[in-house]
Amino acid sequence: MSEETMAVTMPENQGEFGPERFLDRELSWLKFNQRVLELAEDPDMFLLERLNFASIFASNLDEFFMVRVAGLKRRIATGLAVTASSGLSPQAVLTQISKEAHALQERHAKLFVEVLEPGLSEHGINLLKWAELSAEEQEALKLQFQTQIFPVLTPLAVDPAHPFPYISGLSLNLAVVLQNPDNGSEHFARVKVPPLLPRFVRVPGNTGATDARFVPLEEIIGQFLAMLFPGMQVLQHHTFRVTRNEDLEVDEEDGENLLIALEKELLRRRFGPPVRLEVANDINPQVLELLVRELDVEDEDVYHLPAPLDLKGLSEMAFMKRPELHFAPHQVVTNRFLSDGDDVVTDIFGVLREREVLLHHPYESFTTSVQAFLEQAAADPQVLAIKQTLYRTSGDSPIVDALIQAAEAGKQVLALVEIKARFDEQNNIAWARKLEQAGVHVVYGIVGLKTHCKLSLVIRQEGNSLRRYCHVGTGNYNPKTARFYEDYGLLSSRESLGEDLTKLFNRLSGFAPDSTFKTLLVSPHGVRDGLTNRIEREIAHHKAGKPAKIRVKVNSLVDEQIIDSLYQASQAGVPVEVLVRGMCSLRPGVPGLSETIKVRSVLGRYLEHSRVFTFAGGGDPAVFIGSADMMHRNLDRRVEALVRIVAPDQIKELNNMFDLGMDEGSSSWHLGSDGEWVRHYQDANGKPLVDVQDKIMHDVLAKRGARK
Repeated sequence: MSEETMAVTMPENQGEFGPERFLDRELSWLKFNQRVLELAEDPDMFLLERLNFASIFASNLDEFFMVRVAGLKRRIATGLAVTASSGLSPQAVLTQISKEAHALQERHAKLFVEVLEPGLSEHGINLLKWAELSAEEQEALKLQFQTQIFPVLTPLAVDPAHPFPYISGLSLNLAVVLQNPDNGSEHFARVKVPPLLPRFVRVPGNTGATDARFVPLEEIIGQFLAMLFPGMQVLQHHTFRVTRNEDLEVDEEDGENLLIALEKELLRRRFGPPVRLEVANDINPQVLELLVRELDVEDEDVYHLPAPLDLKGLSEMAFMKRPELHFAPHQVVTNRFLSDGDDVVTDIFGVLREREVLLHHPYESFTTSVQAFLEQAAADPQVLAIKQTLYRTSGDSPIVDALIQAAEAGKQVLALVEIKARFDEQNNIAWARKLEQAGVHVVYGIVGLKTHCKLSLVIRQEGNSLRRYCHVGTGNYNPKTARFYEDYGLLSSRESLGEDLTKLFNRLSGFAPDSTFKTLLVSPHGVRDGLTNRIEREIAHHKAGKPAKIRVKVNSLVDEQIIDSLYQASQAGVPVEVLVRGMCSLRPGVPGLSETIKVRSVLGRYLEHSRVFTFAGGGDPAVFIGSADMMHRNLDRRVEALVRIVAPDQIKELNNMFDLGMDEGSSSWHLGSDGEWVRHYQDANGKPLVDVQDKIMHDVLAKRGARK
């Protein structure tokens, strides 16, 4: 069942507020990306960090169009124009998206051209046009074009023998108008800017860190188009870029091997219909008319922007080694319970026999905790089996290497690879095959459900018995993203948790649909029901005069049933605090509906990614971490897992995180009942408020000490 057509159970006392009690999820996402843009606009932010946020904004918007806008267009085209939970029809939402997206993209492009690019120039980082280069530099780039760029270019002409070429999604292109000098006839051609070459080419001979000169790749190609069309006269050329529908639709019920079906769908995705056309402001009207006609896009899907297009390529310059233009680096820290000193390898299994360890990445190293846990398991002769979920991982993953090493050592290794992880499908297919070739038992989960939970289970022989060691996390097993994704993880040898993970892996790899769990909440069904029950208990505690409070930290909060449950808690007087990174359909502070609810958003150098749920519990707190966001897909169409945290010091640590994030003295965005987000980053005297992520890093260092 699609999330758009799913019936929503509405508590009786919410009816008077109607669908307007929900903010539209797609428009809420645009508000999130606006917050990213506000970081790029912040004059107090380090310059190259601003450039990075500008790149992130562009990348985010690409995916939004490829998936969310494409989905709206598909539903309208196929007649599935059902009313959204916010009361807006998909067409009304699409119209509003177009208006706001145009404004945001123009604001983004203007920021780069008028603010960031001049700022870069002031610090010796120059993005130049061809005419701004010296004759020597032009000659050097001509040679570079001839030897490194020209051989990989493929000009595609349009004439009766050559139909309008296929334009791949997110590719940057040159639309070229040519004239035959013999008869004066004009022709159109397209040249694709090769995506595997640097987006901004460093001027040869210019290697200084404080005097860096770059030229956009398309600017260089444009200067030498005549070499691609000998005998023709180049009249004009213009840059353009197309975004296509790149969401996947795989029918898992048709009996076809899922791996093969997905590979076919990946091929089809390349030819999804266009949903956005970006063109440079100076494009010739006749050329634009040709592109609009041949690509079959609506006028409202055309975005006129100042060059250069495709600003996600700014990330190449954003990571230049200019320390004075970046955040001061945070020190790499090993969790204090896993650190025995510089030269001693910690026995992680020995630690976990004594206590559970709560990890907070990237403040605490993923490499010396989760990765080390799996590497020790692979090398330990007493370990008999390893079971692991893999949703996204890096191209040279030490996690995958550890699983292969374990299998080659004769251990039983099960890897549940989610090959349907959006935009990582091709990578995950490759890893699945590599693991299978090494003797790992690879499964792809349950038909109709994505496996999104983050789980590791290690079975170890200890004397005459077996002990199970576990990891449950909020983020992927990816050492690279773990350096800048904020996530929690629990390492444990808790017997009840080991039993639960054994049951869950059996459900995922075999047939065990009726499993019940002691310390996990597992979706579908279990996470929604478990959290709803906890919310209802908080209402009862509050009515009984006992401590009651609900705190939620997620990436997205758009599920209507969960939101209505939080509204009920608020109407009963229970304080509710929400930390959300992205979409939020809940309206806080509405009289009679959500007066006790506060919503904050923290954005910074790290991507806030963890999911945490705390309930005061009448004095007996219930605290969970895990993989589930509050979205239909996570609660109803994915396998997600939340684990209960039981150690008092860990419960206190998680509540301290909420205290900091919700504090009026902390820098964050506040959501109003009108759906608008307001940034709070200075006090009344103009003094900067506390940076949440810097403060957490400071606290981690103070408690654990840094490993040098």
